[in-house]
Amino acid sequence: MGDYDTDAGAGTPDDGDTKDEDVDLGRLLPSHGPERDSGCASLRDEGLVGNASKREAGAKTVSWGDLPRKDQLVVVALARLSEPLVQTSIQSYMFYQLKWFDSTLPDSVISSQAGVMHASFTAAQFLTAMVWGQIADSSRVGRKTVLMIGLVGTLLSCVGFAFATSFWQALLFRSIGGITNGNVGVLRTMISEIVQERRYQSRAFLLLPMTFNVGVIIGPILGGILSDPAGSHPELFGNITFFKRFPYAAPNLVSALFLFFALLGVWLCLEEASTTKTTPTLDARLEKHDRGLELGRKLRAWLPGGHPRAAYVLLGSQDAGVDFDEGHPTVTTPSRQSSLPDASPTLKHPRRRYTQRLPFRRIFTPNVISTLAASFLLAFHLGTFNSLWFIFLSTPVYDPTKGPESPDALGRRLPFIFTGGLGLRPPEVGMAMAILGVIGIGLQLGVYPWLSARLGTVRSWRLFLLFFPLTYFLVPYLSLVPSTSPPPLPKDGIVVWAAIAGVLFFQVVGRTFALPAQTILVNNCTPHPSVLGTVHGVGQSVSSFARSVGPVLCGFLYGMGLARGVVGAVFWGLGGVAACNVLASLFVREADGHDIWLEGDEEGEEVCDPR
Repeated sequence: MGDYDTDAGAGTPDDGDTKDEDVDLGRLLPSHGPERDSGCASLRDEGLVGNASKREAGAKTVSWGDLPRKDQLVVVALARLSEPLVQTSIQSYMFYQLKWFDSTLPDSVISSQAGVMHASFTAAQFLTAMVWGQIADSSRVGRKTVLMIGLVGTLLSCVGFAFATSFWQALLFRSIGGITNGNVGVLRTMISEIVQERRYQSRAFLLLPMTFNVGVIIGPILGGILSDPAGSHPELFGNITFFKRFPYAAPNLVSALFLFFALLGVWLCLEEASTTKTTPTLDARLEKHDRGLELGRKLRAWLPGGHPRAAYVLLGSQDAGVDFDEGHPTVTTPSRQSSLPDASPTLKHPRRRYTQRLPFRRIFTPNVISTLAASFLLAFHLGTFNSLWFIFLSTPVYDPTKGPESPDALGRRLPFIFTGGLGLRPPEVGMAMAILGVIGIGLQLGVYPWLSARLGTVRSWRLFLLFFPLTYFLVPYLSLVPSTSPPPLPKDGIVVWAAIAGVLFFQVVGRTFALPAQTILVNNCTPHPSVLGTVHGVGQSVSSFARSVGPVLCGFLYGMGLARGVVGAVFWGLGGVAACNVLASLFVREADGHDIWLEGDEEGEEVCDPR
């Protein structure tokens, strides 16, 4: 069979879009088989894809309560929360931990070390993410096992980092966490397989960035409060030897505890493929035995109200009719995904959506390459900003009263020649970083679904990429905002915090709309469902590479700018990268996740979807 190409980028996969209500479905059908035409014709005859029903479906914005398999999505969200929680917790005190490792190093060297430390996790991910994606697609291992390996590796990394006493020890344990963790790509893959209808994707894929923002709120506050308790609260912890010997162990051990519970939740509750599901996340593991899931069901059965839940069914995966298994009827009709009210419907022989795997060499279509290039640029400037932001917050305030031997004595020639940071302590750094998450959560819950439904994925993505160049231009000027405390004391006062919140608002608005849209575009650019996990693995490798190169390179450049009196140079260069990202977005189109058709692919759902 030949390739099946359709430019879905002209429309939108989101709910609420009525632009394509008059599209001729016959035009969208490939010409490689009469059965598909007859199947869709029968749907037209039954009135399932009439314009009236499309208007009715498109008029209503999908709510969170409409999402199917919310139990599985909760487990996925908890597993995703682990990485930002750990990363942002460490960032809130990393500058001071590196100072504790060697107090003789100047701030410019500490800044470079912080960039390397931040990038070590993602650099290790880059080396292994594509391999984990391929392993996740295999029938021998699968998605769930890869997730559990990633959580175990990150947990061990946290414990090792807690007891590190040198820069090289800390770097080793961060790298171990990255090597074993390919979870982001796998989680994106599972969301696209748990929620297969495109009209739900704008909500479903929003879960991952929204979970990231929850981690951005909790992690920095956790790290700021728990770091160096003997120094921060000597009256309570000053005499405890453990906290004196390992001042930054407490936040890492708390993060490790959270990772353990996330691991337990994945093992006991996450469904990958079983005979009680008619929409398995991985067709290749339909017949595999899952002992963790069986134990989890037994444990839930002992709890009050622990009765079997309705299965998530993609109706139309078999002929219309009623199947009886253990007295429970499963009604199947050629319709859409639904949640059936019966107790525990069971499908004896689930039908595969595809029987062949697309060769690796055919994955990289022009649209895949364009989408990954845009993803690289977005990850580069976002990852670099996340690294530089906490370094900038922790950098001592410019103090012109210091002697000529101090780099702080460098002169100012506004508007571009100036240096210095905000000098915030770990609790204040945590609060400033948490503002990112608070603003993001509000936008994601209240604005993103409504606006995305009206603009569409591609248009909203391109529009909000414009926010990043403006943000990066403004960030360094925070060091010039008047403070109520004179140098060298940390910046404080309502004007300072209002300025921080104002600059972050632009960054979070851009991130809130760009990240979920980017994830949807990477997911839908997949040329064939059999390589979905591999494409997400490649996407995570590309993203990890960008988030590794960016912080290392720009951390070094930040130190140079700090020492030479031009602290804003690296941020303005980052704005140039963000502008290139805007240009690259013009070459990306939104596909449907099945551009290439192979012999034996299941007919119908993607093409006959009456959205």
